[in-house]
Amino acid sequence: MKTHARAVVIGGGVVGVSTLYHLAKKGWDDVVLIERKELTSGSTWHAAGLLPLFNMSYSVGQIHKYSVRFYQELQQETGMNVGFSQVSNIRLARTKDRWDEYMYYAGIAETIGVKVNVLTPEQVKEIWPLCETDGLLGAIQHPDDGYIQPADLTQALAKGARDRGATIYRNTTVTAIEQQPDGLWKVTTDKGEITAEHIVSCTGNFARKTGEMVGINIPVIPVEHQYIVTEPHPAILERKAKGLPEMGVLRESDSAWYMREENGGLILGPYEHGAPVCYVNGPSDESEYELFQEELDRLMPHIETAITRVPAFGEVGIKKVYNGAIAYTPDGNPIVGPAPGLSNFWLNEGHSFGITAAGGAGWQLAEWIVDGEPTVDMMGVDPRRFGPYATEGYLIAKNEEAYANVFTMHYPDEEREAARPLKTTPVYERLKKLGAVFGSVYGWERANWFAPEDYDLPKDQLGVGADVLTNHNHSSPEEDGRILERWSFRRSNYFEHVGNEVTNVSKNVGVLDMSAFAKMEVSGPGARAWLESIFANAIPKKRGRIALCHMLTVHGGVRAEFTVYEWAPNRFYLVSAGAYEAHDHDYLRKLAPKDGSVRLQQITQRLGVLVLAGPKSRDLLKKLTRTSLENKDFPWLSGKEISIGVASAHALRVNFVGELGWELHHPIEMQNYIFDQLMEAGAEFGIKPFGIRAMLSMSVEKSYRLIPREMSIEYNAYESALDRFIKPEKEFLGRDGLLAYKDKGLKWNFATLVVETGNDVDARGSEAIYNEAGELVGRATNGTFGYRINRSLALAMLRPDYAKEGTKLKIKILGTTYNATVVGESPFDPDNAALRA
Repeated sequence: MKTHARAVVIGGGVVGVSTLYHLAKKGWDDVVLIERKELTSGSTWHAAGLLPLFNMSYSVGQIHKYSVRFYQELQQETGMNVGFSQVSNIRLARTKDRWDEYMYYAGIAETIGVKVNVLTPEQVKEIWPLCETDGLLGAIQHPDDGYIQPADLTQALAKGARDRGATIYRNTTVTAIEQQPDGLWKVTTDKGEITAEHIVSCTGNFARKTGEMVGINIPVIPVEHQYIVTEPHPAILERKAKGLPEMGVLRESDSAWYMREENGGLILGPYEHGAPVCYVNGPSDESEYELFQEELDRLMPHIETAITRVPAFGEVGIKKVYNGAIAYTPDGNPIVGPAPGLSNFWLNEGHSFGITAAGGAGWQLAEWIVDGEPTVDMMGVDPRRFGPYATEGYLIAKNEEAYANVFTMHYPDEEREAARPLKTTPVYERLKKLGAVFGSVYGWERANWFAPEDYDLPKDQLGVGADVLTNHNHSSPEEDGRILERWSFRRSNYFEHVGNEVTNVSKNVGVLDMSAFAKMEVSGPGARAWLESIFANAIPKKRGRIALCHMLTVHGGVRAEFTVYEWAPNRFYLVSAGAYEAHDHDYLRKLAPKDGSVRLQQITQRLGVLVLAGPKSRDLLKKLTRTSLENKDFPWLSGKEISIGVASAHALRVNFVGELGWELHHPIEMQNYIFDQLMEAGAEFGIKPFGIRAMLSMSVEKSYRLIPREMSIEYNAYESALDRFIKPEKEFLGRDGLLAYKDKGLKWNFATLVVETGNDVDARGSEAIYNEAGELVGRATNGTFGYRINRSLALAMLRPDYAKEGTKLKIKILGTTYNATVVGESPFDPDNAALRA
C-alpha cells in the first residue's frame, strides 16, 4: 500500500470514483481511492440510474449537463459500455402552476445550453403510446437524457482513473483521519497509513461518521427511497420485437413519480410523504449491498395514479421492490466543495441524484482542488451554505421534507416550514403581531412582508387547479385558520401589500429587521493592512467612514461582499449577507495571518440590526438621540455610536433600499427597547414595518447587485460593473487575474432592463434574453416590479455589444416573449439624492 499521495478520495461509489477520475484527468496521477468494501456497494448499486437534466438550480443544472455529455465520452475513452440509454425524459403537466414551473425551467435550460422540447398531449401519446393523456396540458422533453447502468458507469470511471495513473484500494477501511502539524493529512486504514495533501470525502451514507473523524458536522442524512420493478408486459415485449424505440423516462410530477421500461417491464419510483430518514448514526461497519424492508402501503396513492396514467402498470405482477438509502441534505442539493474550518479537506456528499451529478461534481471539485477555483458558480452546492444550526434533529426534519418535495412545485417564493421557527430575534413576536409573514435564511426567521390585520387568502386561490397529489401552493394556516400567502411564479396575493410597504418607506419611514446579517470583528495591529490585501476597494483612512469591499478570486471573479466600518482604532466591523455567513467567515479565517497580528471574532448573535429608512427617518431619529444627524455632521457612508433613548447603537448611514436612512447595529438584548422607541416616536411620521420583498424591489430599482446573481466567481468584477469599488493601483487578492482578464476583453456586462410585461408577471432571474433577431445574448440575474417607478425591471448579464443604454431586446418569461430596453443604472434616483438628503 502506498504511504503518500497527492490526494486521497474516501468512498468507492460513483461519486468517489468520478472524483478520482477527474483528479487524474487534471494531471494528478499520484491519487488514491479507498473503499471499505467493493466499488458501488453503497447506494450506487441499487440506484435506478436516471439522468434527469431538469434542475431549478443553476449550479446543479451545469453539473448535470456535463455528466450526460461526459458519460458518452467516457465510454469512447475506456472502451467500456456504460449502459447509457438515451431514450429522452418526458415530464407531464396537469396544472397551470406546473406549466409555469416548466416554462421557468426552460429559461434556465436555455441559458446553460440544455435542449428542451415542448410537447402537446398528442405528441406525448405518439412517444408513449401506453400513456393515457386525459387531463394533460402538455409536457416538456429532454431529448438528450435517459438512464445509465450505475455499476457499469462506475467501473468505466475506475478504468479511466487507473489508466491515468490513479490507484484504487478495495476492501480497505479507514479507521482515522488526522491533520498533522505540517498541514498534511494522515489517513489510517486497516491496511496501513497514507499521508496526503488533500482528502476528499465521498462517503455517501457514512458522511456523518466521516465528519466525526475530523470534528465537523456534515449536514447529510439518508432517506429511504423505494421503487418497484414489474414483470414484463406483452405490449412492451411486442414493441421490442418490432424494433420500436424505448418509450423513455416518464415523469408525472403532479403525482410525484417516475416510470421507465426495464427488461420488458416497468420501473415505478414514487416520492412519497412519510419516507423516513435512515442511518442517522451511519450504517453498520459490515453494511454492504444493503436494502430495507419494503413498505408498499406508503406508496399506494402513487401506485393508483400510475395505473390511471399507464394502465399497463396495473396489468403485470411485481418482480421486486427496492428500498434503499439515498443521501439527502436539507435543501435536496448536494454538498460539493471545501469543508468549513479545515484546510485541504473536501466534501462531495449528499447526492440524492448521485448518478446524474457524479460526473459534473467530480469535474468541478477537481478544478477547485487543482486550480484553486471551480469554473462554475458553486454557491448552490457549497458545503458552507449551512451553519451550526443544522443539527441532527434539524437534518431529520428537513431531509424528510426535502425528499417529500422532490416533485412538488419549486416556487421561487416558497418557504418550506419544517424545523421552523428555529432562530428568532427578540422582535419576532412583535413583528408577528404586526402581520409579519416570515421566511427563513440560514435558520433565521425574517419578515418577507406584512399582511393587513385579519387578512385571509380567498379560498378560491388555494390549490393548483386539479386533484393532484402535489397540490401544494400556499403557506400553512395560522393558529386561527387563516392562510396568508399563495406561492406562484407570477405576481401573487402579496403583490399589493408589498407595494404598500414600498410606498410608505418612500413617503414616510419604515423599519426592517435585518439582524440575520453575518457580522465579524477584525482587530489587531495588522488588521488594516490585512484587509487592504484581501479587498479590491480601499479601507477608509478616516475612522467612522464606511466602504463596500469585495473579496475576489485569483481570477478576478467576485467571491464575497462586505460592508467595512472601523468602529474603534484597529477594530473593524465587517457585515455580509446572512445567507453566506459560514462561507464568508470561512474564507476570512483561512486567509487570516497565522502570526497573531489579526484577530477574528464572529459576533452575529451579539448584535441586532434594525434598518430605519425613508424621508422622515432623520426627523424620527432626532427625537431619540442628541447626536447631530445633519449631513455636515453625519454624511452618507459614515457611522457613529449614538444613544437611542437609554440604549446605544452604531448607526451606519447606509442601506439597501436607496432612501435616506440608517442601519442601527445594537446589542441584541436592547432590540425590543429600541424597536418600541422607534415605533412610538415614529407614529407621527407614519412609521410601519416593511419586509424583505419590499427591500428587494427597492434594491433592484437601484441596480444593486447580489451574490451569487450579478456578482459571481463566473463574472469578472469589471463585468459586474464594480469599477468604483476597485482600486487597481494597490495590491490585493485577485488583482493580477482581474486585470489580465480585463485586458483580454470582457465577455459580459451588467445591465438594467425595463420590461414591458403587462400586469401579471415579472422576471425572477435566469430568464433568457435575446436580440431583436432572436439570438441569445444574455440572461436575467434578478427581476421584480419597481413600485416607485411603476415599471417591471430585470437585472442582467449581457454580451457587451447589447448592454448599451437604449438597446432594444427581448426577454422570455414563463414561455412568453416581452420587449425590454436597457436603461441607465439605478432607474430610481440615479443621482442618489434621496440617500444623500
